[in-house]
Parts: sequence; structure tokens; C-alpha cells
Amino acid sequence: MSSRPNIVFIMSDDHAAHALSAYGSRINETPNLDRIADGGMRLDAAFCTNSICAPSRASILTGTYNHVNGVTTLATPLDNSLWTFTHALGDAGWQTALFGKWHLGHGPDADPTGFDRWRVLPGQGHYHNPVFVDSERGVDEVGGYVTDLITDDCIDWLEQRDESKPFALFCHHKAPHRTWEPDAKHFTMYDDVEIPFPDTFRDDLVGRAEVVQAVKMRMLDLDPITDLKATVPEGLTLDEEIDWRYQRYIKDYLRVVASIDDNVGRMLDWLDENDLADDTIVVYTSDQGFFLGDHGWFDKRLMYEESLQMPLLIRYPQHIAPGSSLLDIVVNVDFAPTLLDLCGVDIPEHVQGRSFAPLLGGGEVADWPEAMYYRYWMHNDGDHAVPAHYGVRTLTHKLICYYNDPLDQPGARGPANPIEWELFDLLADPLEVDNIYGTPEAAEITEHLLAELARLQATYGDEPFAAV
Repeated sequence: MSSRPNIVFIMSDDHAAHALSAYGSRINETPNLDRIADGGMRLDAAFCTNSICAPSRASILTGTYNHVNGVTTLATPLDNSLWTFTHALGDAGWQTALFGKWHLGHGPDADPTGFDRWRVLPGQGHYHNPVFVDSERGVDEVGGYVTDLITDDCIDWLEQRDESKPFALFCHHKAPHRTWEPDAKHFTMYDDVEIPFPDTFRDDLVGRAEVVQAVKMRMLDLDPITDLKATVPEGLTLDEEIDWRYQRYIKDYLRVVASIDDNVGRMLDWLDENDLADDTIVVYTSDQGFFLGDHGWFDKRLMYEESLQMPLLIRYPQHIAPGSSLLDIVVNVDFAPTLLDLCGVDIPEHVQGRSFAPLLGGGEVADWPEAMYYRYWMHNDGDHAVPAHYGVRTLTHKLICYYNDPLDQPGARGPANPIEWELFDLLADPLEVDNIYGTPEAAEITEHLLAELARLQATYGDEPFAAV
């Protein structure tokens, strides 16, 4: 295995794993993304530690949880003096570049650092004719479609790189973030097709926490004009309108994903044409998952599986067997140490994640974690009314504590609500519709998970809100 491989790290925004055919999607085909899985590994239990854009991105870069790196909500920029694994790669001789979505703040204390070159969207950016902030040229407006333009920038930089050095390229797409605006090529895709509805589309949320029942992520919470690009047809029943809204939403979502798939194909083709595929680690992921009508919702934030799971495909022919998969739990704080490990670069002691490079190579790690810790801080943000919560997920169960308090976090709002709990048996109830917290038969597993939650909070140095 080469000690100085290249890295192409491709990350989308809000791309749910169940919208990739590599993960068995019922609603989508992603042939170019599947090329990464076919030539490498699909990770089936990759999870974010905070299902929202900026915090997840900060954890990926720093290898630390959000209470450590300070990016707890969308209103907390990343202090660009902090160590990131891109700094470590640069110090070790890699040439580094970032193109696309940054979403971790702007200005002298928040602009990207640890990259030789960067060109990023301010904030969320636009799908059409976007403005970029460029490390060399300042503010720059470009005509075209954002997914194509980001890929163009990536390929242009690759073609001008110093071929005597390894490279680490970060290609961060805006899509498929709301408001799901497709390009001309895919504009009419699915026009004559009905997209299948999720099994939990009509979930009435009975038995779930009251604060979960109150979140504003239903189809009726989508704006007809900005989100669905149409007025609601007259004469529909309530169920018919909800169905119509889902079809409008999901088709545009899949259309913008199709553009990502095309452009990932362009990147893979370039590596093949330049004889770099064998010595390049190719990663495809998203900053978190997304609800695609599951439980009747769109968006993310909650610790339910569709939001919690990140797609993670990794191809590195020198280390990873083609067509392989992994069931072990990995989290986004593990990405940084893993990539450094694969590159032979030292991992600082302060990094909280662990390298799963041995698992990628088909090995076993005797003490690999069988549980992960999650915390969402942005209580009642005003748009989606998602409560602050934390929890633990094991290979078989999930315990969630909705502690329901903003704790003076930037971007979080009051009022605080009473604490509520949910517990799911992921083997018996993989769709998470039966909250068994408080039932007599769940007493033993509840006690075990409460202890595991407390252990993880102590291990990572996070202060619990409620006594557990």
C-alpha cells in the first residue's frame, strides 16, 4: 500500500443513504456513485454525531465532537485556528484544495484554512449562476449550474496541480440541499413516473415523544412556491394534497441527485484517464442523512435512522477489496483519523475519533465501539421546531433523551419543555414506529442503555443535561 496516496473527498449536502442504489434504494438509481461501492466498500452503519450541516462538517474536519470544536448549531462558525486533518496533510507534503460548500462561516477567523486553494459558496449558495468566494480572486459570480461548476473547478485544479506531490481534493456539493432546483438536463426527469411512497409515509407518530409529534417537517410544511415550484391544485382532499406535495418534493430531490451522480462520474473518469485510480482514496459521503417522506417528514436533525445515517462509500484498490461492505459502527469524527492513517500521517492525541482503516482492509479490531453518541443542540430553531436531544445507538437499540432546553446555544430558542424519552428495538422495529420506553419488558435494556449513555458522555467529556 502506498504511504502517500491521493485523496478525492466528495461530500454532498443532505443526501440520504436510501437515495443511493448502492444502498438498495427503492426510488433511485445512482450508477456512478455505485462505481465507488463496486470498486471499494459500502459502510452500512456510518452515522453523524449531530445531524445538521455545519456541526457535521466541523466534526469531519477536526475529528472532535461539537462540544469540543464549538460548532454546535448553524449559528456557530468554526474557529479556523483549530487543528484540522487538512492542516496535517498539508504539513506532511500534500497539496490541498477545497471547492464548493463550506458553510462554517466567513471572515478572517472563519474562512477555510488548511487548503492551498479554496473556492467556496457563501452560506448555502445558489443552484443557478452562483457567487463564489475565492482564495485568489475574492468574490466571483459565475454563470451555470452549481454542481457542474464545482466539478469544473475540481478538475481544473487537478490538471494544474504539482504532479510531484500527492493531492487531497475536497469536492463539496451544495446539492441536494433545499430548495432542490434541478438543471435543464434533468428538469423533466420522472415527469411520467410516480415515485414509491415510504412505508412510514402515513406514520401518525402515536406513542412517540410529544415534541417529536410537534416538529414542523411534514409535507404540509413545505412552501408550495419556493419548495414545490407550483400552486396546490384545487379540489384535492387532504390526503391527495399530501401525496401531491410528496411527489413534487421527491422528484426535484432526485433530479438534483442525478446531477451529482453525473458529476461524480466525471471525476471518476478523470482519475481513470490519468491513471490515478489505483493510488487514490475516493470517498463519497454526505454531511448527514435526510427524511424522504419517511414518517411523513422532510429535513433531518432527529436521531431517527434516515437522518442519522450518512452514506459512506470508499474506494482504494491498494487497501479495500472491491464490492465489500462493513456493518461496524463508524461516525463522522472517525473520518479524519482514518484518512490520516491511510496516508501514514500521525494522528494527534486530542482527536476523539478512531481510525477504521484496519476495518476497511478486512481486519478486525477487538475493542471497536459497539455504540455511538449523538447530540443535537439547536433547540426549536424556529423553522422546524426540532427539540434539543442526545442519545446512544448500539447495534440493536437506540435510546433518545429529548432534554428540550436551548441552553443558551446560538440559534437555539425557548421555551424549554419537559424531558421526554424514546427507546427503539432496531431489530424488531427497524422503522422506529414503536417507542418502548417505560414498558416493563424494556426495563433491563433501558438500564443498560442509560449506563452506556453516561459512559459515552464521560468518555467524550460532554456534560449531560439530565441525570441519567
